[in-house]
Amino acid sequence: MTEQDLMNSKLRRGQWLEFVQAMHPDIDPRAVRLMDEMRLAAHALYQVGEHSLVDTGLSYAQYRILASLLFCEWTGDQTGLNPSEISAHQGTSRNTISALIRSLEDDGLIERRLDDEDRRRFNIRLTESGRRKVLDHANHHMQTANQIFAVLSVEEQEILSKLLHAINQRALAVKEQAPETNPPK
Repeated sequence: MTEQDLMNSKLRRGQWLEFVQAMHPDIDPRAVRLMDEMRLAAHALYQVGEHSLVDTGLSYAQYRILASLLFCEWTGDQTGLNPSEISAHQGTSRNTISALIRSLEDDGLIERRLDDEDRRRFNIRLTESGRRKVLDHANHHMQTANQIFAVLSVEEQEILSKLLHAINQRALAVKEQAPETNPPK
């Protein structure tokens, strides 16, 4: 991004805040700015994650499922996760998770097994191929995260972690208080 692009971006963000304040004078423009900065940071992190996976043929969402399953194994749970648990861990709808599971299964990276305790459910587990794929890429992915957050001191990272946790908890509470609405079509 050139210096001119950066100046234009800052100008545009300032205009956006003025626009929001004109429409809603009771809204704190700092909250709007923070929401926008968080969205931009989250989007950039997502793009970096996607880009770091180009050589694997996996999407970031697929990689996260494989990593969750590997973590499950690492903690000693050899039964795997059911799709609802995967959906909850990923913060993604069950329909989206179902499509991701199908694609990973088609690629031979995961397998479905009937749950030993409840034969109406099935659990998802890594295949040897899926385990190898996530292990082969994990170091590169973690190094990328390390590179990004190295811009912050250890103390700043701890503060950011606490702040993000507080924001997440508040967002969940606000969501719980909001009336049920039908999503736009």
